[in-house]
Amino acid sequence: MIGTLPFDQDYIRQLAGNEAAWLTELRLQALAKAEELPMPKPDKTNISKWDFVGKAGVAAGEPVRSLEELPEDVKALLDTEENKNVLVQRSGTTAFVSLSEEAKQKGVILTDIITAANEHAELLQKYFMKDGVKVDEHRLTALHAALLNGGAFVYIPKNVVLEAPLQSIFVVDGAEANVYNHVLLVADANSSVTYVENYVAAEGVTGVANIVAEVVLEQGAHVKFGAVDLLAKGITTYVNRRGVVGRDARLEWALGLMNDGDTVSENITNLVGDGSFADTKTVTIGRGEQTQNFTTKVVHFGKHSEGWILKHGVQKDTATSIFNGIGKIEHGASKSNAQQTSRVLMLNEKARGDANPILLIDEDDVMAGHAASVGRVDPTQLYYLMSRGIPKREAERLVIHGFLAPVVNELPVEGVKAQLVEVIERKVR
Repeated sequence: MIGTLPFDQDYIRQLAGNEAAWLTELRLQALAKAEELPMPKPDKTNISKWDFVGKAGVAAGEPVRSLEELPEDVKALLDTEENKNVLVQRSGTTAFVSLSEEAKQKGVILTDIITAANEHAELLQKYFMKDGVKVDEHRLTALHAALLNGGAFVYIPKNVVLEAPLQSIFVVDGAEANVYNHVLLVADANSSVTYVENYVAAEGVTGVANIVAEVVLEQGAHVKFGAVDLLAKGITTYVNRRGVVGRDARLEWALGLMNDGDTVSENITNLVGDGSFADTKTVTIGRGEQTQNFTTKVVHFGKHSEGWILKHGVQKDTATSIFNGIGKIEHGASKSNAQQTSRVLMLNEKARGDANPILLIDEDDVMAGHAASVGRVDPTQLYYLMSRGIPKREAERLVIHGFLAPVVNELPVEGVKAQLVEVIERKVR
């Protein structure tokens, strides 16, 4: 619930510190807009009483001098023998940054967002909240811009193909941890990169997470973007991941949305160029008394553009989740193809999952299709496994893992993939 904001210009200037003047000015303008803009209104979910502000403070993280000082569950996410391209933040404080010599020589940038505002100002200003997420979309995007306190900037120069993945890990700790993270990934023309991010908050951490990721692909670029969100029950989360895909570019999302608190998630990809492509795969598990709303949307502007949406969700206890899948083909986007599938498994009678496939077509010469299902674990699959001596509980576990596998298998960093498998195991146990 948001009434009068507990922030003023002096607070914003104090938060900004010695950062680039252009970013501080953007913050102040965003604060003024936040006072006037309405809250977003996710379909079928009333968030008017959710606390998206928290306390007017930010938990300070302790600096980390080496990876060995990180918590064990965080170190397990890293494969530093194979991957030298890592950024770690703890509650907004940059803890560790490493970039391979190969990446440096190719001109790749991996740094925290505040450093980028100073050292790469021209590049950042060109893309930051311009074509992706806008400051004035609603109150939460304006608050995000005003209170920005962490995140990363990734830039892949023209024609650079980076084989090793880039990885960001955002550790959230402290009694009241308000996280306003912004990730901006720009893949210049004909470049290629894999990027994976993790949000980790241990049980008992409370606060607000207002997260934005903008992924911009210039002509012919190819980006694989993976994420695992694992924020604690006490954190109310708004996360907005937005893709802007140029001509003949390709964006592949693999998202494991595993927060334990109330969550609103938007994942929107704009296929602005002819021949652009997006493949969005999402898995989520709701449990306890959670309320969650997931919107996945692909908008076709370019001719011959192609968008695929696959969403698999598991609901247990009394959790409630809305799954909106939207394929929109704008007028002029001829020869485009919009396809989506949403499936929800219900593990308890009181759990609720609502899958809403939506097609909005303003062009005649296109292909489009959707499928949606909400139901219990398939008894035929259970019978097949149990007939081979597998106990019912174990059979259900295997069916659930198989149900979520299409996304889990897409995550390219083995430590992250193992983490997601372990989280799924814990949540459905």
